[in-house]
Amino acid sequence: MNNKFVGLYTIVRRQVRRTFRIWIQTILPAAITSILYFIIFGHVIGSRVGSMQGYNYIQFIAPGLIMMQIITSSYNASVSALYGDRFKNCIDEILVSPMPSSFILLGYIVGGVFRGSLVGLLVSCIALFFTHIHVYSFSIILLSALLTAAIFSTAGVINAVFAKSFDDISIIPTFVLTPLTYLGGVFYSVLLLPPFWQKLSLVNPILYMVDGFRYGFLHLADSHIFIAFSVMFVLLIGLYMLALHLFKNSPAFRQ
Repeated sequence: MNNKFVGLYTIVRRQVRRTFRIWIQTILPAAITSILYFIIFGHVIGSRVGSMQGYNYIQFIAPGLIMMQIITSSYNASVSALYGDRFKNCIDEILVSPMPSSFILLGYIVGGVFRGSLVGLLVSCIALFFTHIHVYSFSIILLSALLTAAIFSTAGVINAVFAKSFDDISIIPTFVLTPLTYLGGVFYSVLLLPPFWQKLSLVNPILYMVDGFRYGFLHLADSHIFIAFSVMFVLLIGLYMLALHLFKNSPAFRQ
C-alpha cells in the first residue's frame, strides 16, 4: 500500500479510536440531548402543535433533530482533534512527513464524518422509540448526511487552524452554528413564516441541508431539492479548498 494511504488510514483510525475511547463525551451527550428534544418538542409541544404538512409534528422534526446532531458531532470531532494535535505539537510530526497536505486534511475530515454519521445513526435509532420513521429515499438520506458531515467536519478543521486557545473552538458552535441550526427549519417549515423572513431564511445554508435530509424521509422540502444539493456541493468544495490553502500556508503550522 502506498505510504500516503497508510498515513491517511492511520489518521482516520486514530480519530475513530478516539471517538470510542471518550464515548461519554463524543456519543452519550448527543443521545441524551436527542431524547430530551423528542420528549419535550415531540410529545409535550407536538401534541399541541398538531400536524405539519400532513405529518405528525414529531415525524416532521425527527429528520431535523438527526441532522442537528450530525452537524454538531462532525464539527466538534474535527475541531477538537486538530486543535488537540496542535496543542500537543503532534501535528508537527505529521506535517514534516512526506504525506501530502491533502491527505492529512482528508484524514481529519473523514474522522469527523465518521463521528457525525455514527451519532446520526444512533439518533435515528432513538427516534424509532418515539415515532414511526417514513423513508422516501435511502440514497438521498445517505448523500445528505455524508455531505453535511463533510461540510462541517471541514469547517471544524478551519476553526482549529485559527484557534489560539480551547476557548476559541467553542465560539463558532455557540454563536454561529446553534443560531443557524435553530433557524434552519429543524422545528418548523419556513413556509409558515412571513414572506420577508422566508426570503431571509434562504441565506441560511443549514436550511438546505435539513431540507435535503427531510426530503429523503418525508418527500417534503421548503426549497427545490436540486438547489439544496447544489448549495451543499458548492459549500463543501469551497470550504475544502480554503482548508487546504490554510494547511499549506497558515503560520499556525509553522511555529
